[in-house]
Amino acid sequence: MKKILFVVALLAATMTAQAQGLKFGIKGGLNLTKMTMSGTFDGSTFSSDNQAGFYLGPTLKLSLPLGFGVDVAALYDQRSAKIESNGQAGTGDEKIKQKSIQIPINARYNIGLGSEAGIYLAIGPQFGFPVGDKVYNTKLGDYTLKSSNLSFNFGAGVYLLDHLEVGFSYNLAAGKSGEFKNAGDIDTHNNAWQIGAAIYF
Repeated sequence: MKKILFVVALLAATMTAQAQGLKFGIKGGLNLTKMTMSGTFDGSTFSSDNQAGFYLGPTLKLSLPLGFGVDVAALYDQRSAKIESNGQAGTGDEKIKQKSIQIPINARYNIGLGSEAGIYLAIGPQFGFPVGDKVYNTKLGDYTLKSSNLSFNFGAGVYLLDHLEVGFSYNLAAGKSGEFKNAGDIDTHNNAWQIGAAIYF
């Protein structure tokens, strides 16, 4: 009986310690998206400019021993790309807005600069699922988003008082994000610089 009580007490202590290292928060920031193309396009040059968007949603952060940790979030993400085409009659600049739910899962390493501040490095996969429109009718043809996509985050930032983080990351598409139909064989890859902040409670 004493052994059972000891095991229960040990499990309770472990769960309490883990819960103390788990924080809930809100994360948000700006996307600066660059849509890159691969493939061939019939009869025109084709490019896109950096366009601003945003992301916002809940996040969880788990602190582990030796400065390691993990964070995960469920973010509403909006990205835009302005498409420029030249050399084809009747075409011009058009903007495509892509809305999705993004789920980043990052491994972290924290470097303390004192009892109240430090810097962190983060890397990990991000899984995306479009919401709203998945097909956009443009003068260049129908642009169709993939039903899901995989990308990777590479980021760094600072944290203050264990409750506020400010950082930046680069979100690199691992495969095609969408494709143009009726305009040759064009796949798109939507990469983004992200600047944001998180508040943990």
